[in-house]
Amino acid sequence: MGLTRRDFLQSAGVAAVTAAVGTGAAGTEPACAATMAFPVIDCHTHFYDPQRPEGVPWPGRDSSLYRTVLPADLRKLPQHLRVTGTIVVEASSWLRDNDWLLELAQREAFVVGVVGNLNPESDDFVQQVRRLSANRLFRGIRVSGQRVQGLLQQQRSRILGVLAEHDLALDVNGGPETPELLSRLAAEQPQLRIVLNHLGNPAVTREPPPASWVSGIRAAAASANVFCKVSALVEGAARNGGKAPEQLDFYRPYLDVVWGAFGDGRVIYGSNWPVSEQAADYRVLQKLVADYAVERGVDVPLKFFGGNSKAVWKWVER
Repeated sequence: MGLTRRDFLQSAGVAAVTAAVGTGAAGTEPACAATMAFPVIDCHTHFYDPQRPEGVPWPGRDSSLYRTVLPADLRKLPQHLRVTGTIVVEASSWLRDNDWLLELAQREAFVVGVVGNLNPESDDFVQQVRRLSANRLFRGIRVSGQRVQGLLQQQRSRILGVLAEHDLALDVNGGPETPELLSRLAAEQPQLRIVLNHLGNPAVTREPPPASWVSGIRAAAASANVFCKVSALVEGAARNGGKAPEQLDFYRPYLDVVWGAFGDGRVIYGSNWPVSEQAADYRVLQKLVADYAVERGVDVPLKFFGGNSKAVWKWVER
């Protein structure tokens, strides 16, 4: 479409542009972030606190991620577009940590939704879904691609129908084989909103996207109830350590496949922060996908950064 960033900011109804110098101290506006007139929702973040008496099961003590990470830490990052809210994804396998996140979200209006962590094969799965869904901030769960494969093989995927009954969504994280699995799951659960995490985690290289991943993406997208989170993009380009490339053209072939399959209405913004910081700064990863969305048309960023996620998780501004 050839739109410039200035065209986008003006047509999107931006109220102001902050051009402060520095990284932005706590309680101040992040440097070089735009104050948007529409929601910018980061749909894949992780919050946790190793200082809790019981600690955390993830990340490990030897990881650079092993520190307290809370909404205030995300808000103070330099950003390309100001994030107005987030949907946090529970990475802990501890059942009680779903409640910890919900308590955090209750205190922090910045958190518009929680995607929890429950085991569909546990005896109390249905009971826990019913219990947690009583909290309006609980918007779904995330499972692994391996878990989905097991449910399909055992012909037990119908257990996931309880999510649809409570108007919740299912996030799925796995390897490049995951999109094809989701095409099968979507056929069995047409009422369930399903979200592919991290594009299916392909290795992003200068080579053409793998044919098997491309066919899987297209198969998943053929079902209208499957959505794709454009998250962990930079991690896919930094598999061997170091920082990911900052040039959009490096990622364009992969984004072309995803957008070409899912269209403008079923792609969703997510950062995977703070995990993403090991590959790229938050502002860099956000600008890459924002610039791509702008190229597709002035209304596309509104869908990608907010509208599409509301259709999936039905979050409410607080």
